[in-house]
Amino acid sequence: MDSFTCIFLVFMLCFSAVGSRPHLSSNNVRTRASLTDAEGVCSAVVETQNYPCHEHKVTTQDGFILSLQNIPYGRSDKTAGERPPVLVQHGLFLDAISWLLSPPDQSLALILADEGFDVWLVSTRGTKYSRGHTSLSPDDDDYWFWTWDELAAYDLPATFQYIHDQTGQKLHYVGHSQGTLIALAALSDGQLVSMMRSAALLSPVAYLGKVTSPLARFAAENLLAEALHLLRINEFNPRGKAVIDLLMQVCKTKDIDCTNLLTSFTGENCCLNSSIVSVLLQHEPQPTSTKNMIHLSQMVREGMIRKFDYEDEKENMKHYGTPTPPLYEMTNISNDLPLFMAYGGADALSVTKDVKMLLDRLQGHKGDKLVVEYTEEYGHVDYVLAVDAKQVVYDPIIAFFRLQ
Repeated sequence: MDSFTCIFLVFMLCFSAVGSRPHLSSNNVRTRASLTDAEGVCSAVVETQNYPCHEHKVTTQDGFILSLQNIPYGRSDKTAGERPPVLVQHGLFLDAISWLLSPPDQSLALILADEGFDVWLVSTRGTKYSRGHTSLSPDDDDYWFWTWDELAAYDLPATFQYIHDQTGQKLHYVGHSQGTLIALAALSDGQLVSMMRSAALLSPVAYLGKVTSPLARFAAENLLAEALHLLRINEFNPRGKAVIDLLMQVCKTKDIDCTNLLTSFTGENCCLNSSIVSVLLQHEPQPTSTKNMIHLSQMVREGMIRKFDYEDEKENMKHYGTPTPPLYEMTNISNDLPLFMAYGGADALSVTKDVKMLLDRLQGHKGDKLVVEYTEEYGHVDYVLAVDAKQVVYDPIIAFFRLQ
């Protein structure tokens, strides 16, 4: 096996063997062995905790059918009433279940429900519960012809509109990683503003030019996603059996410490425990499109946030009317929109230098409308699964929402 193939397989493993050194222990993490593909998120992970949950479907303008769950209230107050709606959006390679893997007093979605919010969860197109389409199958190449551009232009607006119509209220929003990227892109294009009450952005991503993750940077600089595209691998599925089998052999023969690849990719996560990592591995990572991976790689190489570059002037003209892709201008985001941003010093993807570049673009934001929280020891995944995330991140978010 040549060196390029080995490095490529290691890159893939960072998404399929998500592991982290255990720092804390807990005996209160739920096992998920009974989950089947036929079950929905509500029956699998919400109702079992004695929370009400309703399944919904949202169809985007370009035909994707998204899975959406509503937790209308928590365990302490059984009346739905006029609760402020909040949409919680996961990041890359995850789905809605990622917000529900910890015990109820540590899972953001359930904490919000217990704190009086009308909670909505959505899974991005192409993931396990959102693989439907009005005319295409995941086996069709065209099904995977999208990037986060389409998530910002179609998925997020459709989801916002659906919840707004259901509740008659403006929404609070929580996004993590790619969930922040698509919100920032949509907001910069003038979308969502009329339906959004405020937004909490965890591990915010707008710029990726300074990522310190050696695996992510190597993949971007060596055009690994582009190589997959040339092989007509349009679904980027990190859990494919053939890939996993090869990766396990690489781990055995090349002295690769596979248990630390999550840290190598995302940065050190201070506050996960071994039990939650095991639970996570039963559900994640989820697929995305290879085209989306190319787009993210372009961001790493170029240090800009702009639409997908077809790297052909004629193709760019066809799609955008310009020979180069247009930028998403962060300065276009309304300076009246309340924003809460939280980032960590150990994050190798949403790194401090890139976040500060974003904050520089938002310096026109009114002082009382932008709250920034920095946690030195937090890594990328801590914002979703840390055992102390309630105290460190979620309680401040709830306090912020209640002021809006």
